[in-house]
Amino acid sequence: MSSLMSSPTQTTAWKQLQKLSEEFKREDFCLSDLFHAADDRFELFTLAHENLLLDYSKNLLTEKGIGKLIKLAEDCGVPAVIEAMFNGERINHSEDRPALHVGLRDPECQNPAVSDTLGRMETFVDAIRRGEWTGYTGKRIVDVVNLGIGGSDLGPAMVTEALGDFANGELELHFVSNVDPVHLESTLAVLDPATTLFIIASKSFTTLETYQNANTAREWLLQRAQNNAAIGRHFIAITDNRAAAEEFGIDPANLYPVWDWVGGRYSLWSAIGMPVALAIGMANFRALLSGAHAMDRHFREADLQQNMPVIMALLSIYYRGFFDAHSTAIVPYSQRLNLLPPYLQQLSMESLGKRVDVMGKPVATHTGEVIWGTAGTNGQHSYFQLLHQGTNFIPVDFIAFARTTAVGKELAQRHLLANCFSQSLALMQGRDEPGAPHKHVPGNKPSNTLLISELNPYNLGSLIALYEHKVFVQSVIWDINAFDQWGVELGKLLSRDVFASLANDNSDHAFDDSTCGLIEFVKQWNQQ
Repeated sequence: MSSLMSSPTQTTAWKQLQKLSEEFKREDFCLSDLFHAADDRFELFTLAHENLLLDYSKNLLTEKGIGKLIKLAEDCGVPAVIEAMFNGERINHSEDRPALHVGLRDPECQNPAVSDTLGRMETFVDAIRRGEWTGYTGKRIVDVVNLGIGGSDLGPAMVTEALGDFANGELELHFVSNVDPVHLESTLAVLDPATTLFIIASKSFTTLETYQNANTAREWLLQRAQNNAAIGRHFIAITDNRAAAEEFGIDPANLYPVWDWVGGRYSLWSAIGMPVALAIGMANFRALLSGAHAMDRHFREADLQQNMPVIMALLSIYYRGFFDAHSTAIVPYSQRLNLLPPYLQQLSMESLGKRVDVMGKPVATHTGEVIWGTAGTNGQHSYFQLLHQGTNFIPVDFIAFARTTAVGKELAQRHLLANCFSQSLALMQGRDEPGAPHKHVPGNKPSNTLLISELNPYNLGSLIALYEHKVFVQSVIWDINAFDQWGVELGKLLSRDVFASLANDNSDHAFDDSTCGLIEFVKQWNQQ
């Protein structure tokens, strides 16, 4: 299902927004003046959903501008396409399938396979955490190594770290994604094969990095166990390719599904989330799903004007289209969310890095922006210099928690929040230093602040789903497919031929002079 317009630039709202945006580019414009002009600006430009508050008052917008953005969403058919996704229509046009990841966290999901998988996960998780599932020597499992890449790594790793305070401390989780042998070898060096469980997380069970690491892990185990039966006690797989997993040696009872209608970057909510469930327990994993489902309902039911994912998406569309914003910084003021920016990189850039619309025609405006960032306050001592005084226009999403999970550290939390709020204030108002141009900070830099009551599974689920739906709305307005990633496939395809040439002196593959030269130098240096 396509949007009602083939391009947002054809709408009247787009043309009106272009004109309205010019008033914020005047040399005499001051973002702080918008607060002086309206005492209730904070109230007008905030949205709340349960334990999440979005303050978007520090943006280059008036009420009139928000109205035009909402009109843009309406003209581009956003409400209809939202319904199409929740109704299971085939909105992934290039692969002719639906995007049903929201069903994974819906307690009333009509797909029995989803509830059955959650039940099997719970049985397995409880057995591991209680020590009833043992390794080949009878010892309990104390280390779990997740072998995956992309969505099979970034999501589980991010959530496991984010919710570390909810772990029982009896299981250590490790995440290996890189085919660089150092990544797996350094992980295995401190582990005991008798007490280590491997999770092979691969939808296709053919992904190069994951398959190579799985083979290495199997060899490491068998060298010590000297018994193929040990694989059944130390390997499980989450995949859509049961035949390949069984051929690898995985016991069919240890296979968990991830279906073709679940995209990799949305697979956290499926059995791909097994490492999370093992770390924090199945009750907390279900709370994560519940929080995401609550945001799903808000996204589907709230009016566009009160819809948090829609408003955030429209702001990104606005800055990308009219302010030449090439990137957005995501800065969570929580060390536990240190992996959130790279997780959101994949979610956004793999979904929105498209140059043709759903009909295969070139897009008429810039699409996805670069997503980057780190945990605050670390960023304040590195790239914030560029945010404050650099020449690039970079909107910022600040994410903060009102309460800390660290016992007795309320004072430190207040310092953390003071840093977060002061940075958004400084970006907005800047500082004038007459006679000292090197100290001048121009201000007028927009930001959102997402304030959340506390970091827990439910709230984290809501936060992740919020960004999922934000990205989806961006794709609808740009009229692109958020659920495929054909650009990723090209590099995988070419790597096979390059690998063959690196291994074979008589390869007949024809490459460009640069690639041939690099391959030749590798061969020469490996012969020394």
